[in-house]
Amino acid sequence: MSHVNVVPLTRRMQPRDPHEQHRVATPLELFFDLVFVVAIASAAAQWHHGLAEGHLGDLVGFVMVFFAIWWAWMNYTWFASSYDCDDVAYRLLTFTIMAGSLMLAAGIPDLFISGQSGLVVAGYAVMRFAMVAMWLRAARSHPEGRRTALTYAADISAVQLLWIARLLLEGETALRVSFFALVVLELLVPVVAERHGITPFHPHHIAERYALLTIIVLGEVILASVQAVQGALVRGAEPGLLALVVGGLLIVFSMWWLYFKRDHAPLFEGEIASTFLTGYGHYLVFASVAATGAGLAAAVDQVQGEAHATARVIGLALAGAVAVYVWCLTAMHAMAGAAAAETRVGVAVGLVLLGVAALGLPVGLTVLSIGLVLAATVAHHVWTTRDVAPVPA
Repeated sequence: MSHVNVVPLTRRMQPRDPHEQHRVATPLELFFDLVFVVAIASAAAQWHHGLAEGHLGDLVGFVMVFFAIWWAWMNYTWFASSYDCDDVAYRLLTFTIMAGSLMLAAGIPDLFISGQSGLVVAGYAVMRFAMVAMWLRAARSHPEGRRTALTYAADISAVQLLWIARLLLEGETALRVSFFALVVLELLVPVVAERHGITPFHPHHIAERYALLTIIVLGEVILASVQAVQGALVRGAEPGLLALVVGGLLIVFSMWWLYFKRDHAPLFEGEIASTFLTGYGHYLVFASVAATGAGLAAAVDQVQGEAHATARVIGLALAGAVAVYVWCLTAMHAMAGAAAAETRVGVAVGLVLLGVAALGLPVGLTVLSIGLVLAATVAHHVWTTRDVAPVPA
């Protein structure tokens, strides 16, 4: 007889043990990530088309909408690490947040066209008010963390009302200034709330959740490489496409290797400043990976003669995204105790990537060169750490 998973309608939302053994991501969390990647793909697609057409101002729209996606994902992820009670009410609230992300994804094209989208704001509001309900449940069931939970609920609600009020603004300057002002307020909410007591998150669980989303977003880069392969099959073995295919695969494989060359859990176990820096810094990690996929897709368009942007512009956009990724990982690994030599290599690699793109080579060669630089960085890491690698039993 098969085992049946019984899910109660409601249970007390008690805090999880931050030292729980063998804590791993749940099927619900994996499903949550899968739904959120739809919004990430929509944002990346808009930047891809903007870059290919030479509309470089679309980068601002990408940065803005990616913040909304990442912030909603991150807030839920940290809450789930602390209070996941897995009852029916919890699952329904999680589904509500997922539905909000799909609403946001549907409104992204309008946001890029007009700079404002009621559907994006509505989707974001659904996600944020669902989080308010989560925090109110935690406040009711966890007296020791009640003040922290109520602070989260009140501050999230207040900032969300300001986002809704922002729909009344007009003009590009007013919209952008108000956006970044509200971003600052959003970022301050956890800083203020956690002063009343640190939520009982699980460091290794958080590190795994961040790693899983990194892998999922890397799928955007793989998709662009597949598009290049498809183009090569249709158009024949064009040198530019072949170089792009090889370079794209080297880029995605190397980005994965560079992320997982160190365990990030210690960064969430130390001082609260390190926790915030690592948690917030991953915005640049995720965004740069998504932008890399968009850059590769634009490069495919350029090789196939379907883009209006020059090879140099697309190459610089791609190299810039990869350089940001390398620099962010370098900073995080430096906080984790990486040697000064390793830090210098990371900084130098980013500068070399930008230098390669600035040469204005055909875009296929630029992509291949970026891939080779990253692959050489991985090889350098393997070579310099060969003597400290654990020996299998």
